[in-house]
Amino acid sequence: MTDTFPAYLVEKTDDGQALSRTRIGLDDLMEGDVTVSVEWSTLNYKDGLALTGASPVVRKFPLVPGIDFAGTVESSDDPRFSPGDKVVLNGWGVGEVHSGGYAGKARVKADWLVPLPEGLSTRQAMAVGTAGYTAMLCVMALQDHGIKPQDGDILVTGAAGGVGSIATAILAKLGYRVIAVTGRPEQKEFLLSLGAADIAARSDFADKARPLGRELWAGAVDVAGGNTLANVLSQVVRGGAVAA
Repeated sequence: MTDTFPAYLVEKTDDGQALSRTRIGLDDLMEGDVTVSVEWSTLNYKDGLALTGASPVVRKFPLVPGIDFAGTVESSDDPRFSPGDKVVLNGWGVGEVHSGGYAGKARVKADWLVPLPEGLSTRQAMAVGTAGYTAMLCVMALQDHGIKPQDGDILVTGAAGGVGSIATAILAKLGYRVIAVTGRPEQKEFLLSLGAADIAARSDFADKARPLGRELWAGAVDVAGGNTLANVLSQVVRGGAVAA
């Protein structure tokens, strides 16, 4: 049928939630002023939780999951976008409370969209994805705080994951000496190939954090939170910063 398109749909059931691969139409999309033909999306940790129902990520039903996408505008009631424009979306509760990128089309608010940067394809934008976008925000936050490569080591926790691996690569490319933290020792060579100067074990940050520890890190990118973050904060040098 030409008036429908494929979609993954999460629905509420008596037993929790159910996921199906189905077909929906434009009338099934949520409110918004721009309709986008979705070309690419990514699979993030949060998407995995939403698809499996392992955590209550989806808070409105029925809902198309997918927290990001890139594609081409089909129609727009907002003058900032016209049919044919290439756009990218990250976040804004999409894939949680508003249907997202795991369908042939998406309808969203114009304020949530960003024009595709020149020189990038929609596929390349999603290869960077939400993980790359988040990693770059973390790096920029450290730079905005005035942390320079010569100031000392930068710690990256969860370094073998999406955000952590990209943050490691970007920081190393910018000349920072990166210490990559991981609970997967088999990822050592991968992390070194990204530019990490050394590897630290996740277990090194498992003990109860002291209010003040040895000053070890000029800055850090933390994706772990919890007790790991508490340990990292206690070890940051005076005037340092953590992007968490």
